[in-house]
Amino acid sequence: MRLCDTDIEEWLNKKKLVITPLPKKELINGITVDIHLGNKFRVFYEHNASCIDLSSSHERIAVDLNKIMSYETIFSKQKPFFLKPGSLALFLTLESIKLPNNLVGWLDGRSSLARLGLMIHLTSHRIDPGWDGNIVLEIFNAGKLTLVLTPGIKIAVLSFELLSKSVLRPYNSRNESKYKSQNGVIPSRIYEE
Repeated sequence: MRLCDTDIEEWLNKKKLVITPLPKKELINGITVDIHLGNKFRVFYEHNASCIDLSSSHERIAVDLNKIMSYETIFSKQKPFFLKPGSLALFLTLESIKLPNNLVGWLDGRSSLARLGLMIHLTSHRIDPGWDGNIVLEIFNAGKLTLVLTPGIKIAVLSFELLSKSVLRPYNSRNESKYKSQNGVIPSRIYEE
């Protein structure tokens, strides 16, 4: 069962679901909550690596991910980010989300931005029960024109689905969870399995 706007407001008021900063009522519509682009990003450097080996074998690492990706960088309304066509960048949401163990979150892009070619998540749109932290967005420009991004724009929406009962292994309690309490633009941790 998806939570409707009145359910979302009730869960927020009772602090069963926590979104910081607390969204204004006009940002909660139907079954979604609008979320905003934060002010931090990471991009891929120009490099001469021929590939990134996705196998789990540490012996076959083709490239050190820290050498091909920038450090976390801050941008502003005065110094916006220009996302060129065919480019991928990682961004942080303004909002931090804390989900209880019986609720799963779903991240979706905004139709008005998608119609310009902006994709805000490539495949990772589920937010697991027990999640606590900011969300890293994998933003890709599939359009033909450069898109200018500034902190604070409405970038995506969240919806929430109630589970039949609480999960036994919520995200932040699992030892193998790679992005626990995420509050920065964390790059892929594929080799930390």
